[in-house]
Amino acid sequence: MTNGLERLSLSANRHYLQTESGAPFFWLGDTAWNLFHLLSYEEAEHYFATRAQQGFTVIQAVLISEHDALFEAYNGGQALYDDDPLKPNLAYFDRVDAYLELALKYGLYIAVLPTWGHKVFPMWTKNQPVFTPENAFAYGQFVGKRFARHSHLIWCLGGDRPPVYEGQDFRPVWRAIASGIKEHDSKTLMTYHPSGSSWTSATLQEEDWLDIHMMQSGHGAGHDYPVWNWIARDWELSPIRPSLDAEPNYEDHPVNPWPNWNPENGYFRDHDVRKQCYRSVFAGGCGVTYGHHFVWQMYDPKRQPINNGNELICWQDALRRPAAEQLRYLRKLIESRPQFVRQPDQSLLDYLSTGRHEYPVATRDESGSYAFIYLPLYTKFRVNTAQLSGDTLVAWWYNPRTGSSQEIASFPKLDKLTFTTPTDGPDWVLVLDDKAANYLPPGQA
Repeated sequence: MTNGLERLSLSANRHYLQTESGAPFFWLGDTAWNLFHLLSYEEAEHYFATRAQQGFTVIQAVLISEHDALFEAYNGGQALYDDDPLKPNLAYFDRVDAYLELALKYGLYIAVLPTWGHKVFPMWTKNQPVFTPENAFAYGQFVGKRFARHSHLIWCLGGDRPPVYEGQDFRPVWRAIASGIKEHDSKTLMTYHPSGSSWTSATLQEEDWLDIHMMQSGHGAGHDYPVWNWIARDWELSPIRPSLDAEPNYEDHPVNPWPNWNPENGYFRDHDVRKQCYRSVFAGGCGVTYGHHFVWQMYDPKRQPINNGNELICWQDALRRPAAEQLRYLRKLIESRPQFVRQPDQSLLDYLSTGRHEYPVATRDESGSYAFIYLPLYTKFRVNTAQLSGDTLVAWWYNPRTGSSQEIASFPKLDKLTFTTPTDGPDWVLVLDDKAANYLPPGQA
């Protein structure tokens, strides 16, 4: 520990994260991509204070933004002179340092993207790439040395771009950035933020610099994209890495907006967010990242909105949207039971619907002393209890909207148990505990 928060590492089984002292760490992230570019110091403090109060643990922010037109000259201006990775603007990086210290004040880790991916691979943007393996290494050295003293960082390469695309291989550039960073900062975890509807294990599984797998289930594939299958696939890979959905559908983001948004598609709301987040975590994720469509871009009326559909919410108001307030209950639920021994187990469910909207996902600890089952919609279902321990089970309904729990009953363990979710949902979590474990009510640590 160098500056007040313990550096993160992988758990012994490599599926989860922990602090240096061995305490479990749940990644509850928020995408604040343009934090360093658009917020004054006072605004950044308001943002950090709010997210800390809401239970978030990681903020994802980028040093070089995709949207050059959004840059504002708060205490330093743009990150690079002449868009040249060999000409960093030291005043800008001093400003970033100050914001990192501010995040530390509120106990927040920062997943720092050295650059947005368009500076390596423009893809759908019109700019020219500026990084080569040679200057990428030098830039990695610069940022690695510049921020090595901060123990509350995670390095996150990429930025909404694939490492490999239609025969083009950009991995040498990302390797160079990673190598440059590691010359000065070999202990900080590294990950990679991929493009929509993709995952890092497809192209980066053999990269030795990668510590955490990420995926982006995104905003363009409709409701209930089956991210739980991706997490389950990553769980089985070797070498083992933690895995998480680093960008599920943003709250209040237009559904399927590309190439043109149909207003009949509507917007992703809090139920959509909860469905994706709970199911990816229960499938084996080490955490998940929330996002709000007007927070990532820090929208306010003086700026041109990006991809807004037909509604606008200033970022200060968007901080308090329903899902942003509710996801703390996911973290509380996970932290109320032993974390390192948790594993996915769909065999708990006697019947699995093939429909995405109602698809349930189950998890339990390896000894069977507890199980969580997320039910997206009102349903009647049966649970197979063979993998659960104890002679007597305690069943609870856990409300993902309020964090409240209600005990259903204690009963002798049978081969199969039938439950019907409460009607005032739509979504619920069934919690089953071995009574002998004497766990507190779900969500209470």
